[in-house]
Amino acid sequence: MTATRPTSPRLLALPAVLAAAFFLLPLVGLCLRAPWGRLAGLTLSPAVLDALLLSLQCSLAAACLSLALGLPLAVWLADGHSRAHAAVRVLVTLPMVLPPVVGGVAMLLAYGRNGIVGAPVEQLLGIALPFTTGGVIAAETYVAMPFLVLTLEGGLRSLDHRYADAAATLGAGPWRVFRTVTLPMLAPSLRAGLLVAWARALGEFGATITFAGNLPGATRTLPLAVYTALETAPDAAIVLSLLLVATAGAVLFALRRQWFPVR
Repeated sequence: MTATRPTSPRLLALPAVLAAAFFLLPLVGLCLRAPWGRLAGLTLSPAVLDALLLSLQCSLAAACLSLALGLPLAVWLADGHSRAHAAVRVLVTLPMVLPPVVGGVAMLLAYGRNGIVGAPVEQLLGIALPFTTGGVIAAETYVAMPFLVLTLEGGLRSLDHRYADAAATLGAGPWRVFRTVTLPMLAPSLRAGLLVAWARALGEFGATITFAGNLPGATRTLPLAVYTALETAPDAAIVLSLLLVATAGAVLFALRRQWFPVR
């Protein structure tokens, strides 16, 4: 006899439908209130294009910085189980659970003009991050890198290490094994982590407005433009929101095979 998979209790159907509707209705509201007839004109307005261009530049830079710093960190985290590894993993995870505004305040105290790092850096090099485009990139990296690091760490831990061991046995050094064996096997997790980190950076609001401000053309990204437009141009806020929803949907579609497998 073949075992049959137990079905879910019918009593759970109504709460499940209500939960799905809870997530669906805000999207329906956006679509119903969207000014579809003026969509192209609002999207191509100078303010929207400036915010879109700045968002793309900063989020891509944040994703690249997350990769440059996050990949070595993920490799180190996946390589051990000591207390130091556990402590660093907590530090990496913290920005994911902290309110982004709190992260922005913490960044100001560390990298601001009077911060423990920002003050000496400004005195020595004349570089200040707060309320600059560089500050936007730093804030977005702070909230986005954890998603990349934890995705890569999970991918590294799930790899079949027999291939790396075989390459090492044949005389390949650690760097060659990592470059020719580990990285190609890690490629799916790397793509997923980069996409999620980029999408998180693109949608970042709280840390950005706290650490970098809301300056048109310099630090006003798409989420900040939505916040600003809500008071003065609600239609533009809806269009910007649709752009962000479409971007998030595109990322989820790209990751559908990895995150949402259908059997």
